[in-house]
Amino acid sequence: MKASPADVWALVSDISRIGEFSPETFDAEWLGRARTEGPGVGRKFRGHVKRNGIGPVYWSVCRVDAWEPEREFAFTVMLRSIPVNTWRYRITPTAGGCDVTESFQLASVPVLKTYWTIMGRWRGRTNVEGMTQTLERMKAVLEAA
Repeated sequence: MKASPADVWALVSDISRIGEFSPETFDAEWLGRARTEGPGVGRKFRGHVKRNGIGPVYWSVCRVDAWEPEREFAFTVMLRSIPVNTWRYRITPTAGGCDVTESFQLASVPVLKTYWTIMGRWRGRTNVEGMTQTLERMKAVLEAA
């Protein structure tokens, strides 16, 4: 992206803007200490999700796992106290701006391994398409600024 790491970081870590970019998560808000003391590692937010862009619609609580300004933002989607998957943004400076990589990693939980065995090809494709769309939308906003 033709944007500074600081500008990219500010956008990817601003969960209140996720609805502008994600094809599935249309709203998010900080929870607990993140509201009073600010975001950071271990802090939580919840995202309002419309699965596959069509439904069902539900809230997911997420825990921040990486909070490194201008470098990395990662969070794990939780099901009560069980990690489900981790989403990560890595920012690498380049001569003309920076490279931004979004990734997804399923937690190593038996029921999720079964799910991925059955639905993995389809869900994996959906995730890749969604990450591509998210990054393209972010790029458009950043490069227009």
